[in-house]
Amino acid sequence: MILASTPEDALSAQNAGVDRIFYDLEYIGKAERQRGRDTVKYHNNIDDIPAVRKVVTTSELLVRTNPIHAYTAAEVEKAIAYGADILMLPMAMDKTDVQTYVNMIKGRAKVCIMVETAAAMSRIDDFIKIKGVDELFIGLNDLHISLGLNFMFEPLANGLVDYMAEKCNKAGMPFGFGGMARIGDGMLPADMILGEHVRLNSRSVILSRTFKGGDSPVAIDFKNEVDKIRNRYNELQGWTDEQLLANSRQIKTIVDKIVYKE
Repeated sequence: MILASTPEDALSAQNAGVDRIFYDLEYIGKAERQRGRDTVKYHNNIDDIPAVRKVVTTSELLVRTNPIHAYTAAEVEKAIAYGADILMLPMAMDKTDVQTYVNMIKGRAKVCIMVETAAAMSRIDDFIKIKGVDELFIGLNDLHISLGLNFMFEPLANGLVDYMAEKCNKAGMPFGFGGMARIGDGMLPADMILGEHVRLNSRSVILSRTFKGGDSPVAIDFKNEVDKIRNRYNELQGWTDEQLLANSRQIKTIVDKIVYKE
């Protein structure tokens, strides 16, 4: 999936073959949590969803609301009325947050709960058990901040994502995690991260801003870049368990070098 805030961006992503268009409403507490970090922060208007929905015809439309707050019910009602296929709850802290969200949606859209704090990670069993939760998404950016770590992929390298993935897979709960750059790019190579998605049976990932060109002066062939991911994913599915584990070990080595500047 990829973040898109305009009909033009959404249509471009859909034409490139992206499965989910991600419209982000979250702003409450985000600037404070991520102050000083190079993260994407949108200031989207909920009433602009219909314009995006109009062009999203073959992809799914995912709308991330704000965390549970006084006006969550109003956000949920509008997002559903405007045609969201999936609603995502960020910064869920406990099962009360999750149950409240599920009760508001009442089966009218799929429910995706983000696991992105130390508290949520420790309570992931509670989240999985709640009827009405369709999938989880492990947000590595806020999770690594919550844990006091230095690099967003440390939870992947140190086994914490394995811990959560095992619980999800055992319960049959679909999940995804993190983000990735274009194949051949990234401080931690994107194709190596993709190998972890295959090894852990992840179902989703957020494509980074590099797919829209980012700061590159060179035009990006969006569809070609998405095709590269699908082709590489298909190749990785043919790898043996030992090959995937070797890739995982290599990731840990690279992450250690990044964190400790070895």
